[in-house]
Amino acid sequence: MSDPLKVVIIGSGPAGLTAAIYAARAGMNPLVFEGSQPGGQLTITTDVENYPGFPDGVLGPQMMEMFRAQAQRFGAETRFEHVTRVDLAQRPFKIWVGEELTLAETVIISTGASAQLLGLESEKELLGRGVSACATCDGFFFKDKSVIIVGGGDSALEEASFLTKFAEKVTVVHRRDEFRASKIMQMRIFDNPKIDVKWNSIVTALTSDPQNGGLTGVVLTDTQTGAKEDLPIDGVFVAIGHKPNTELFKDYLPLDAKGYIVTEGKSSRTAVEGVFACGDVQDSEYRQAVTAAGSGCTAALDAERYLAGL
Repeated sequence: MSDPLKVVIIGSGPAGLTAAIYAARAGMNPLVFEGSQPGGQLTITTDVENYPGFPDGVLGPQMMEMFRAQAQRFGAETRFEHVTRVDLAQRPFKIWVGEELTLAETVIISTGASAQLLGLESEKELLGRGVSACATCDGFFFKDKSVIIVGGGDSALEEASFLTKFAEKVTVVHRRDEFRASKIMQMRIFDNPKIDVKWNSIVTALTSDPQNGGLTGVVLTDTQTGAKEDLPIDGVFVAIGHKPNTELFKDYLPLDAKGYIVTEGKSSRTAVEGVFACGDVQDSEYRQAVTAAGSGCTAALDAERYLAGL
């Protein structure tokens, strides 16, 4: 069995690859298991215009390739492999990819969170081409257009209000006849002349342009009568929640009520010494590339100081 590595990073995206950059520059020779979606959620995002340093914007996959190349330049090893099992009960920690075992003195978890989607045919193909799970990321691209947002919680209504800064019209589609969001959020929706609500409705199909493949509309189905309505639309924002990718770690680390890994204060430290978490796997509030990258830096610095006994 080979000697333990100083640091193994599970997951990629802005958090994991930033952690790899810092860990590699610190001489810790990190190994990154990039997971089932190398590069994270940005690999299904087209234009990224809110990340500092790219005044003309940058394609999400291109930016993640730049992150990866920078980490590799300093000696990080990246593998397009999915971790199937871990043992964080004692050091050295054990990480398996299938039957292949890797030992680690420290582990940085950056497995992210997956947006819960509608489960419709062609939905994933239309991500970044009219379908989005992040109004903050993509709202700008729908200036003076008509969009819908699916959901009824605080996040959905907050994003609906945000979208009115750009879109000409925002329609909230909700499967019930009342919102579960807070009263103050509901009042902001009802008082906004740019927002309409479709009650007792669900999106049952997406339509697209056969020429360019972009979204052209949706089919709404009334949950009470079953009646269908074709609704031409420029964009669909799905706000029915995110699911943190924490299944591997639930037996070893405390999770909050939403399933996110709990970290100590402003640090990336978890309840297990030598295990750190960064990015969307422990951040249920901001979920931005730049905040994820910052937390990846924090995790690498925390791991370095832990190994140094500080």
